[in-house]
Amino acid sequence: MTLTPVAPLPEHEVRVRAPGKVNLSLRVGAPGADGYHPLHTIFQAVSLYEEIVATPADDLVVTVSGTQAELVPTDETNLAWRAAAVLAEHAGVSGGVHLHLEKGVPVAGGMAGGSADAAAALLACDTLWATGLSRDDLLELAGEIGSDVPFALMGHTAVGSGRGHLLTPALTRGEFHWAFALQDRGLSTPEVYGAFDAAHGHVPSGPGTPPDDEADVPLMQALRAGDPHALGEALHNDLEPAALRLDPALAEPIAVARDAGALGVVLSGSGPTVAALGRNRQHALLVAAAITAAGVADRVVTASAPVAGARVVSTTE
Repeated sequence: MTLTPVAPLPEHEVRVRAPGKVNLSLRVGAPGADGYHPLHTIFQAVSLYEEIVATPADDLVVTVSGTQAELVPTDETNLAWRAAAVLAEHAGVSGGVHLHLEKGVPVAGGMAGGSADAAAALLACDTLWATGLSRDDLLELAGEIGSDVPFALMGHTAVGSGRGHLLTPALTRGEFHWAFALQDRGLSTPEVYGAFDAAHGHVPSGPGTPPDDEADVPLMQALRAGDPHALGEALHNDLEPAALRLDPALAEPIAVARDAGALGVVLSGSGPTVAALGRNRQHALLVAAAITAAGVADRVVTASAPVAGARVVSTTE
């Protein structure tokens, strides 16, 4: 009798997916003495994803594949590495982990790819190590790692305050469709904030000056109504003028997207990604095609929103 070889069982691994984001509105106050800027922002999670596969290891190891993988550090400056270290210390875990990052969100593009990595790493390690932390516990740890990390855990649409890490879920209807003009060159977030402060004569002092959150009432109404036309008119980013001063060429994809009939165009976060809102999925594809044809972006992708936050995709024992 001939026996059929049995494939070995896979080692214990956990795969987690976390989304990138677009800031529908980003309002920035004057910095406090600690250097942080009080923010009022409205996040929306988009269907561009980071995936992390976590497997047991003797030490904490990070490897990376995917678009722009060569730009991603694999040491303790990587947010996923830091997330695993923070969780291990908090939960008293002595074992290591191998985190393999599969990049799907632009690097240094203002879409929180690094924060999505951190959120995915938190959830993956929590599952792998069976630490049993609640979602609230994970959100608190996420806020220690980076301002955008809690939103990558939560996903959907949310209002952020403080450094952007204090979140309130936002009610929305329907689905929105985006074209993103991506650049291989990055923009330094500290430099963009520095240019913003210089333009407004800001000097860090006291607790900082919160921005006007009432200005986003029309945007919130547009989300609740599921009205892409009203949403397009309400998109806003206080950092956009500063980013354009640092990288004037970003005006080109903005102009092309507007000429292609985008309902609204906004820089995502501190840039350099330009987000253009379409009337529907097909229109977003047409806007993307116009940007591609004009040659004003290194890559162009489309995505829908809102989507869920970090989720376990698969796990093997």
